[in-house]
Amino acid sequence: MKSFKDVYKNSTNKIAGIAAAPGIVIGRAYLFSKEKLEISKAAITDVDEAIQNFNEALKQSKKELNKIFGIAHEKMDATRAAIFEAQLMILDDPVLINNIEKRILNEKIQPEFIVADEISKYQELMVISNESYMKERALDIEDIKNRIIRNLQKKRWQSRIKKNLIVVSEYLTPADTLLFSRQETQGFITDHGGLTSHAAIISRSLNIPAVVGTHNATQIIKDDDLIIVDGFHGYIILNPTDDQLDFFTFKQKKLLEIQKELEELKDQAAVTLDGKEINLESNVDVTGEIDMVITSGSKGIGLYRSEQILNELEAFPSEEEQTNIYSKLASRIYPKFVTIRAFDIGGDKLRLHNYKEPNPFLGLRGIRFLLENESLFKTQIRAVLKSSENKNIKFMIPMISTLDEIRQTLRLIQNCKNELKKEKVKYDNQMKIGIMIEVPSAAIMAEEFAQEIDFISVGTNDLIQYLMAVDRGNDLVSNLYQEFSPVVIRTLDHIVKGAKKFSVPVSICGEMAADTLAIPLLIGLGINSLSMSPSTILYAKRIIRNIEFKKAKVLADECLKCKTEVETQKKVQKFFDDNNITRTRNII
Repeated sequence: MKSFKDVYKNSTNKIAGIAAAPGIVIGRAYLFSKEKLEISKAAITDVDEAIQNFNEALKQSKKELNKIFGIAHEKMDATRAAIFEAQLMILDDPVLINNIEKRILNEKIQPEFIVADEISKYQELMVISNESYMKERALDIEDIKNRIIRNLQKKRWQSRIKKNLIVVSEYLTPADTLLFSRQETQGFITDHGGLTSHAAIISRSLNIPAVVGTHNATQIIKDDDLIIVDGFHGYIILNPTDDQLDFFTFKQKKLLEIQKELEELKDQAAVTLDGKEINLESNVDVTGEIDMVITSGSKGIGLYRSEQILNELEAFPSEEEQTNIYSKLASRIYPKFVTIRAFDIGGDKLRLHNYKEPNPFLGLRGIRFLLENESLFKTQIRAVLKSSENKNIKFMIPMISTLDEIRQTLRLIQNCKNELKKEKVKYDNQMKIGIMIEVPSAAIMAEEFAQEIDFISVGTNDLIQYLMAVDRGNDLVSNLYQEFSPVVIRTLDHIVKGAKKFSVPVSICGEMAADTLAIPLLIGLGINSLSMSPSTILYAKRIIRNIEFKKAKVLADECLKCKTEVETQKKVQKFFDDNNITRTRNII
């Protein structure tokens, strides 16, 4: 039987992109192009009427987005729906609205031109930031701008599409992605975008295969072309041959069989053949994912991204609001543990502060932001402590880079404990405090840091990005984002060995934990806890239950001697082949 490698190596009809949402679909293409809006700069005579029209357009835009937000909650079980709340926040931005109204009053020209000009200023700043994430957010704002202009012009969004097609477009906004999904769209292909684009995020949430960052798919693919989308490897096959159709049809069938097998593992432990148990936990963005955690066979929540609350509440929540959220979370997951990560704001996260930074990925983010805003940080610490009465909460600090940051945080936590004690408020005095290792300085100092805290969680997304000096969402350099680089493997080994000297457990909560190809290697390195998307838990469990820990250790030792990413991958692939283990990544 041919492998994927064989098929792609000999294919002249393939288009390469970034694998953004897993799955394989075979279907007909639908080319979706955005309507070009003609914008008038004509003078106006009635300023009051123009401002009234602008406010009505805003009102209609909010109505549309609220409807989409409701659909998002329905289709995604509340997961990721906060993306649309963030867009609604822009429509309520008093600075933006006041600037537009003032300009209408002073310049006396069509409000549609002023809306376009004013919002474009924000977009331009994002586009020139040299960060793929910010460029992708500029596309989200483009959607808001066009929505307001379209409503000023009394036009309707054209979304007629036959069911069961594969949408091919230059780019897709979150609203596009969600509304197309209602037409049972089979897959998405875009010229632009990366793993962090909202279209990619929503595709993953809705289990719709997607390949993004193809550069030129819209120029090559025509309406009604038969295409195959491989969301595992990031390829599109255009007008496949009979052999290719047979190959991918077989893979689709095999994937379905694997998914049925996985259901039987739900209540089974993630134990290797020689008795080593691995702790599998879930990453959670919003409360709507808790049901998935409970039904996935997860051992708890290894990463609760508390900053998503900012999206849900549209502001920094009060101590009472946070206490209520964390208490409900801990109660629902009890007796399992939940690890709450302190607000990780900045860089590729939602930024609600007014700081303007030329390079926020290297700026005031994570613990740096929190220590600069001590009252905000204390509010969260107090809320977490007050929610810890059931003793199943851990607290984790993001973006640690120095020992002093750890010590400042621990002092702040102790101060909050002292305050609560005086107030006679109950809390877990033994609550575990951990750190995320995401930057090289923290990785190098893992042994020293381990002496100060209770646990370590490695955020491989950022760690690989900083180790390789590559933007993980930039499709132009995506080949340099290498999970299996010897640099990454040796760094993980250094962290584990340093932490083990002080019996400090190490987990991984980045995307690498969910990569079935990487799991045996990570286990062999001595990592016994992995946290991932709830939907990936059963796939990981399947791998673990089919390997031996002692053999995984031998694999890790061999990989630590490798000098290139290709060498490492060959070693890992040989491990799977020698042990007759199937993995979802190849759908064999």
